[in-house]
Amino acid sequence: MAIEDTAEHWQVVASTTPFTGHKTSVRTDDVVMPDGAVHQRDYQVHPGSVAICALDDEGRVLVLRQYRHPVRHKLWEIPAGLLDVPGENPLHAAQRELYEEAHVKAEQWHVLTDVYTSPGGSDEAVRIFLARDLSEADGERFEVSEEEADMELARVPLDELVRGALAGELHNTCLVIGALALAAVLRGDGVDALRPAGAPWPAGPSRSERSRASERWGIPASGR
Repeated sequence: MAIEDTAEHWQVVASTTPFTGHKTSVRTDDVVMPDGAVHQRDYQVHPGSVAICALDDEGRVLVLRQYRHPVRHKLWEIPAGLLDVPGENPLHAAQRELYEEAHVKAEQWHVLTDVYTSPGGSDEAVRIFLARDLSEADGERFEVSEEEADMELARVPLDELVRGALAGELHNTCLVIGALALAAVLRGDGVDALRPAGAPWPAGPSRSERSRASERWGIPASGR
């Protein structure tokens, strides 16, 4: 038996969207279980995200420190952002986020890993890229606001990030997964074994698929 995630769609007999926010919403689906019973499942509907593990020539990873209100913490993170521009290529979104948050560009890009951040309560899919051959971006810095106005930038040795993750000192999902994945890559088959930056993303953001499924079942994509 292959240890590999597989796509599957259980029947949804009703669907509502009790909350719609600026970027995300909350959906309640009535899902038919294997025994025929119907149970409600609430989850955050998310456009998807990209994150960037940017590695410089000295083996340091570019990180930033930002306040995250839901957890009441300032967290060290890797650059990341929403896929909130319709139809935008994930690689282009990652390049944009690296420029906007760190004023850095990279010449070499690979897919490091793909993850669901919290599949029990959200459909958010994140593609984490590895970016190398870094340099200062051209032009003026992107003007930041809100939480990003207080952001701090640093370059930290990869081994220190791995140590901090395992010690429970670093908690951001993309940073922890990105650091551990990159350490495994560098100790294993190397960067050349990674997928190219434009590799297919079958586990990527699924809003369009959910909408098609809702139409197939005769259920409105949002609301009843």
